[in-house]
Amino acid sequence: MNVTRPDPKVPPSELGSLLRYWRDVRGVSQLDLSLEAGVSQRQISFIESGRSVPGRDTLLTLAQTLDVPLRERNALLLAAGYAPVYSEAPWNAQEMHGVVRALERVVRQHEPFPAIVMDRHWNVLMTNDAAPRFFNCFIDMASREGPRNMLHLIFDPQGMRPFVADWDNVSRSLLQRVYRESVGHVIDGSTRGLLDELLAYPDVPRDWKTYHAPSAAPAMPVIPLGFISEGVVLRYFSMITSVGTPQNVAAQELRLECMFPADDATEARHQQLLAAHSKER
Repeated sequence: MNVTRPDPKVPPSELGSLLRYWRDVRGVSQLDLSLEAGVSQRQISFIESGRSVPGRDTLLTLAQTLDVPLRERNALLLAAGYAPVYSEAPWNAQEMHGVVRALERVVRQHEPFPAIVMDRHWNVLMTNDAAPRFFNCFIDMASREGPRNMLHLIFDPQGMRPFVADWDNVSRSLLQRVYRESVGHVIDGSTRGLLDELLAYPDVPRDWKTYHAPSAAPAMPVIPLGFISEGVVLRYFSMITSVGTPQNVAAQELRLECMFPADDATEARHQQLLAAHSKER
């Protein structure tokens, strides 16, 4: 079951409600949480009823046991009257310099195939040169207003939508990915808004929540994403990378998506397509 996050800007009296919310989201009883976290069930009950406020370390232990995302752990701390522990500095802040440099290296090394760094809501933060070159083979990327969002690019009839092969299955799979890959596996308000915007586009199947992807061909271990170029379907698959053991909200929410050709024919055609587009310019 998908649950919408509450507004993290809550007064201290809402600590119990927040803790109960995350316990319900994870499907964990007070007894189970007590056994996993090493905190007495009575104390958890008192916190949820508003009869007591735990120490900061105890609260962080409960949050870690419930796998609460870092941004929402800060909300729990604020609700208890403590200062946030995890930095919410932007992704390109000085403290993120090492991570950003690593991402720059990865996207650069992925040439000539597209590599894209996105935030939790699929907004594009960084790409290699191949990404805009590839999409420019289909549409004029310069005509699209920023900030750019990868999902809007795919779903927009004025964007990549006319070039997506097997649209019904692809659109359903992408919508399910939004749920599956959301930080903490819980849909926040902004992600819910993004989904509503995508569903407002024409020809988006409404049965995506109950959709089961068809089995891939025997030689294909993944469901590819196909783009149609001059009657030929180029098939790609993605590898998603996230930052390990993050201690910064932005670091936890970054996603690096690298596109790979799914077959030799696509790899050859991809090279030809980019070369031809470069000559035209």
